[in-house]
Amino acid sequence: MLKTSATHIEPVAAAPARWQDYVLLLKPRVMSLVIFTALTGLVCAGGHLNPVLAATAILCIAVGAGASAALNMWYDADIDALMRRTMSRPVPAGRVQGADALALGITLSLFSVALMGLAVNWLAAGLLAFTIFFYAVVYTMWLKRSTPQNIVIGGLAGALPPAVGWAAASGTAPLNAWLLVALIFFWTPPHFWALSLTTRDDYERAGVPMLPVAKGEAATRAQILIYSLILAPLALAPAATGLGGPVYLAVAAFGSAAFIALAARLAIRKDRADARRLFAFSILFLFLLFAALLGEHLVGVAPLSAPL
Repeated sequence: MLKTSATHIEPVAAAPARWQDYVLLLKPRVMSLVIFTALTGLVCAGGHLNPVLAATAILCIAVGAGASAALNMWYDADIDALMRRTMSRPVPAGRVQGADALALGITLSLFSVALMGLAVNWLAAGLLAFTIFFYAVVYTMWLKRSTPQNIVIGGLAGALPPAVGWAAASGTAPLNAWLLVALIFFWTPPHFWALSLTTRDDYERAGVPMLPVAKGEAATRAQILIYSLILAPLALAPAATGLGGPVYLAVAAFGSAAFIALAARLAIRKDRADARRLFAFSILFLFLLFAALLGEHLVGVAPLSAPL
């Protein structure tokens, strides 16, 4: 059900907040993936962006990701308190007040977008602003509580960092930039649904209509397999668009085959242990794809075709 008010009943702080609690508000593990994919987009764009400006762009993207996370933790404190996976987060645990998380999120959002626009370019700043808005408002405040397709549509926010990095480096966002976005976009549902199969009870307790809760585990396993089959050709596509070289093609081919095999096994065996294996492998798969692209472009390996 859509949350109609952002007013929270503040828990009494169990203890004064430590600086580590404010770091946790930024979801550093998620931020690290955002930084990595954005850096890949920035490097793949080519060009000769000043190293200081490149570092500034990555800093802005990291701060923007942290801002989104802080706003998410502020708004979701009520449901986070009901789920084992999230109840120890700073706001539901009472270590940080919701108002402080909100203020931090807004401040970091404004800072990251303004600095990106003033120091780098306004296309990158606009994409960054849209990413923060989409995650904090469209996904967190609307989709997450209203539809089992929440992670499908909302996944766009997590998919955009490569395009932001590309725009920062070149001032443009061509087809290959959006191919990287599409790759993460279609990777997100099987990745997150595999996790949600193992945490279904948490989402049901919190009233979040994640796919296993709303449509059942059988439908979720089928959707995971469908998205895995869509993901495979997308993973191979950069080798045909002048973005990826032979190393990337090998990683994408073997990784996609393993991803589909794990998804098929999950669909057939109906074992939550298989869901955990797919979730873990999905993280490795995305990392290897982007690491291969990043490494090839840094070393200067020629792509397999002319860039589109």
